[in-house]
Amino acid sequence: MSRFRSYLYSAVRIIESYKGETPLAVFLKNYFSENKKYGARDRRQIAALCYYYFRIGKAAESLSVSDKIILGTFLCENEPSEFLETVKPEWNDQIENVLKKKLALVKTAFSIDTIFLFKKELSAGINMDAFSTSFLIQPDLFIRIRPKVRLGVLSKLEKSKLPYRLLDDDCVALPNSTKIEDYFTLDKEVVIQDLNSQRVLNFFKPQHATHKTPAIPAWDCCAASGGKSILLYDIFNQRIDLTISDIRPSIILNLHHRFAKAGIKSYKYFIGDLASPKFTETLPVDQQDNLKPAIVICDVPCTGSGTWSRTPEQLVFFTKEKISAYSLKQKQIVTNVIPYLQKDSALVYITCSVFKEENEEVVAFIKDKFQLELVQQELLQGYAHKADTMFVAIFRKR
Repeated sequence: MSRFRSYLYSAVRIIESYKGETPLAVFLKNYFSENKKYGARDRRQIAALCYYYFRIGKAAESLSVSDKIILGTFLCENEPSEFLETVKPEWNDQIENVLKKKLALVKTAFSIDTIFLFKKELSAGINMDAFSTSFLIQPDLFIRIRPKVRLGVLSKLEKSKLPYRLLDDDCVALPNSTKIEDYFTLDKEVVIQDLNSQRVLNFFKPQHATHKTPAIPAWDCCAASGGKSILLYDIFNQRIDLTISDIRPSIILNLHHRFAKAGIKSYKYFIGDLASPKFTETLPVDQQDNLKPAIVICDVPCTGSGTWSRTPEQLVFFTKEKISAYSLKQKQIVTNVIPYLQKDSALVYITCSVFKEENEEVVAFIKDKFQLELVQQELLQGYAHKADTMFVAIFRKR
């Protein structure tokens, strides 16, 4: 058996054993740890084949697993390869064609319209053709340049010879495989953060805070990796009185380390389950009277459907019922958060979802139940930029 057919056989075996309980990246890492016969080159090729299979979702279900892998490879790659020359040489000859021509070649077995099956659940403003096509394209890696180091970072980029695109003043797009830590000090010089994740707080950018500006109390209530906290800290020129919370103690521990690297030295934190109807009863005593934010960042847990070009296995294993489950959780979270808003405070509701039940319907819930003023609502389309799609709504309490 040739090396490339062995790759195909290994990818089929992995796909048939994978049931979607863990992210594909984690499953592959564990699989290769248990099967040490594969070298680095072998692992990269086999992992790529697995991702190509999932990138076409549930389309072409009449094909075998191996044929779907080959089809995915043809649609996702743009340069001739020894693998495709071995398993499907006639497609290898056509690999450099534009996607439209490639789709015409495989139209009897595959339709791009069948990659994503949840069209009726989508938020308004999604271009279905562009969105479906995005699943066949590896997203870029995005970094945000921290304040006061822009020229130094750009100089390092030029010297690195990395292929990059400068988007906005401080956003850089790079190939997904770039090892940023080889070139920059993470969180001190640059933050790894998706293009649209960098844009969700643009509403606040005209503030121009100085060192004399009173610190603005802000609460990042579902802090997770802390990227939005660091972004807000930079937008307000460090003039924020920050509180972070999350349900997971491990997240808070990780944030301590990350904030230290980012130069954020003064902040408050607590562990709390905002999705619990009894959240207020479990809120630490020292927070009950002191939690009076002028800004609340509410980046809620969601389906992550706007990021599925990075995790295409979701196209196969996701079920529609999960949308409503997340929407209920989101409504409970905002129900627990909103009572802490002060007069003229801002609530920033964020998801990385493309589903209206998590986006527009939660916005309607907030407006109807709490009578907050909707200042801005935006679907940040990522598929045109090899980025994630996100949703943001800004409310004011009057």
